[in-house]
Amino acid sequence: MISILINLIILLILPFIMTGIIKKTKAFWCGRKGASIFQPLYDFIKLVKKDFVISKTTSFVFSLTPLVTISCIIFAGLFIPLVSGKAIITIPAGLIIFAYILGLGKFFSLIGAMDTGSSFEGMGASREACFTSIVEPAFFIIMASIMALSGNYTFESLSKIISNTGNYGALIAIFAALALFLMVLIEGCRVPVDDPSTHLELTMIHEVMILDNSASGLALLSYSSSIKMLLISSLIAKLIIPETVSFYPLLYFALIFIIAIIIGTVESSMARLRMSHVFEFIFIMSTFALIVLSLAAVRIFGG
Repeated sequence: MISILINLIILLILPFIMTGIIKKTKAFWCGRKGASIFQPLYDFIKLVKKDFVISKTTSFVFSLTPLVTISCIIFAGLFIPLVSGKAIITIPAGLIIFAYILGLGKFFSLIGAMDTGSSFEGMGASREACFTSIVEPAFFIIMASIMALSGNYTFESLSKIISNTGNYGALIAIFAALALFLMVLIEGCRVPVDDPSTHLELTMIHEVMILDNSASGLALLSYSSSIKMLLISSLIAKLIIPETVSFYPLLYFALIFIIAIIIGTVESSMARLRMSHVFEFIFIMSTFALIVLSLAAVRIFGG
């Protein structure tokens, strides 16, 4: 019971700190002191206290979208091993449920943007849907390959891949971790795919989808994006940190902070890609996924 409570607290609080570290890192590379790492939490509280401004052209779908999105992402987080190394819900079909619960949240965020009647937000929704259609198959290929090798069809199998498959496992872990890090950038709406601070009309993707949101709706949608980054980063932690290590929580926090620093460094050291090149970047994740599948096939069937 205590472990479940700790996981829930980490799931709800750590996304704010992770986002704060990213912003602090960007401020460091710009030569500024930057705001506190708890500033995203303060911003969230401030937005929740504000009043709504809702367009007359929207329907109930628009108002429902933030609640459904955050609910789906928090529920999906129950299937992911967090600081304790164990998930709150562990069932063989966890991968499928996790992916499609996230998909349900993404679906509502898309139709919520389109419900505004704005062609501008429809453009962002179209781009977001296209990116997801490329990322999702790659994610399934990676997870299914690892689960097939370990014989454990839950996310617990990630920590077994290195110990069970030797050198093949190490290679698979490296390419899978790289692919999942790209997924953090893509699904978290970060540079070089997207820029959470941009307001350039032709380059906006996620930010344009939430332009009509305000108050708690805007707070929940921004918060859900941070939680999603934490969940995918937690999969990387489960993949890299050995199963038998006794101080998993310390390594978990260290790795999450390192990932946040790397994200902030990437955003500070490179520009957002042109839209025509974004798809080439996203397909790198698919390439890594196919490498993982090939290595898994060689390990299982020989070669």
